[in-house]
Amino acid sequence: MSSAPNGGASLGGSWGGTWVLRAVAWGLGTKPGGWGGVKCHQPPRGRGAEPLPPPAPSTVPSPHRQLLDKDTFSKSDPLCVLYTQRPGSRQWREFGRTEVIDNSLNPDFLRKFVLDYFFEEKQNLRFDLYDVDSKSPDLSKHDFLGQAFCTLGEIVGSAGSRLEKPLTGIPGKKCGTIILIAEELGNCRDVATLQFCANKLDKKDFFGKSDPFMVFYRSNEDGTFTICHKTEVVRNTLNPVWQAFAIPVRALCNGDYDRAIKVEVYDWDRDGSHDFIGEFTTSYRELARGQSQFNVYEVVNPRKKMKKKKYLNSGTVTLLSFAVESDHTFLDYIRGGTQINFTVAIDFTASNGNPSQSTSLHYLSPYQLNAYAMALKAVGEIIQDYDSDKMFPALGFGAKIPPDGRVSHEFPLNGDAANPACSGIEGVLEAYHRSLRSVQLYGPTNFAPVVNHVARSAAAVLDGSQYFVLLIITDGVISDMAQTKEAIVNAAKLPMSIIIVGVGQAEFDAMVELDGDDIRISSRGKVAERDIVQFVPFRDYVDGGGSPVLSMARLAKDVLAEIPDQFISYMKARGIKPQPAPPSPDPPGSPVPPQP
Repeated sequence: MSSAPNGGASLGGSWGGTWVLRAVAWGLGTKPGGWGGVKCHQPPRGRGAEPLPPPAPSTVPSPHRQLLDKDTFSKSDPLCVLYTQRPGSRQWREFGRTEVIDNSLNPDFLRKFVLDYFFEEKQNLRFDLYDVDSKSPDLSKHDFLGQAFCTLGEIVGSAGSRLEKPLTGIPGKKCGTIILIAEELGNCRDVATLQFCANKLDKKDFFGKSDPFMVFYRSNEDGTFTICHKTEVVRNTLNPVWQAFAIPVRALCNGDYDRAIKVEVYDWDRDGSHDFIGEFTTSYRELARGQSQFNVYEVVNPRKKMKKKKYLNSGTVTLLSFAVESDHTFLDYIRGGTQINFTVAIDFTASNGNPSQSTSLHYLSPYQLNAYAMALKAVGEIIQDYDSDKMFPALGFGAKIPPDGRVSHEFPLNGDAANPACSGIEGVLEAYHRSLRSVQLYGPTNFAPVVNHVARSAAAVLDGSQYFVLLIITDGVISDMAQTKEAIVNAAKLPMSIIIVGVGQAEFDAMVELDGDDIRISSRGKVAERDIVQFVPFRDYVDGGGSPVLSMARLAKDVLAEIPDQFISYMKARGIKPQPAPPSPDPPGSPVPPQP
């Protein structure tokens, strides 16, 4: 976000929280093996395995049932090992190990894995199961029982945050099943609502007063600061009163009430070169005192202070109100069964270039994905974890379509107007490739039809059971700006968000306006109820030399970061509370787990 958003926005921190994973296994088949050896009551440790905390209120457990029996004279002694991948890396790193469950084909592991979860990132996980035969920490010394792959989003996005996966990895053998259960740690629920005003700020504009806004930063362990909120801009005043804003306490201070919070005050300029007025520091503990003499802050410009002996300050900022409450999180709704419906809209206008030529943005190279496919894959692979049927409507706009060659701004990529949904992200990519061979790129670049298409679906489901995300990938200047603004203003009342990825080298000023970060979008005198649009230019993520996988991970992270807050803003505005998460039933015939 380039400048102070109108209405404010929480920034800088990934949305998620800390979650605990627990594993259970079942169905481990029978296979003769060697003597079981020494029973291990503590897990053998490997290099790189981090110590795991004791059972916590939110964990990912791993239950397993009927694992392969690798011991001749007794049942297997299973151990579960969790591996993770860093974004953009293919290397698996061991995260930790459960305890060993003696003599069981249906282990219910008590030791849990505590992980930081980020909605906007693809967090790959691998669970390997072993039959422990000795005290050796070397896993190659033990019998492999099977493995399962998933993402943390898959577990969290499943009903009740409970995911069941078959164990694989031994050809010709049924290895059983692993059940992964996630719970959110409860220490990140508090949301603080604050309101500030300022008095006698420095005048920065030659022909008028200042247009002040504030930027909040939380301090990190290494002494650096991370932006976490911007207020809206208050125009032409030296005594602004900003709107009250709500921010998760974890975003403000990461749960440390005494951690420094830095606040900078700026005069907003249209060209983005905002003038620094001054700064002050506080802490969550100080702010929690509410309106008092302790929460009146001098705004100090360090440079002015050094230059001018009589300098006192550049104005004051006062905390007008402070309240804190425990709030529902995005994942409360997901665990209660809310589905995220993902729709893709792709620009087929002629300005993309002839798809048969390598200079075209739609060129289908045999060696690598084009920008459209890369953006679609990066965003879709994360969103799909929150959609149970994995069926994604895919639309095109700006092309002449068969059989009559009429121009359409809302045609199904799969050719089925009655059901434009494709199976999985790969299905969307296949339909996109087929469309490129059957339509004629044309124009103009109209967004309103696809926005209204998704809005019609969203308008039919207002009870909080579904939320709709539209991804528009485009190369050029929008042709129907007035109609699109009206469509977005209307869509802001609905359970819906819009992501726009701009590809190519065009100027995207209109997209920045639609983003609504500087000034909330309006149409015919009506201001959008919520900010529901996020825009990023693709070129900012492919600046040569770096890993394409890592670049796309960064793109997905940036375009998806606002979705949870936009989702929550709709639910809160409508007074919709999450449904209770369904209970997690034990697998049929599973034994009662041992008491800790």
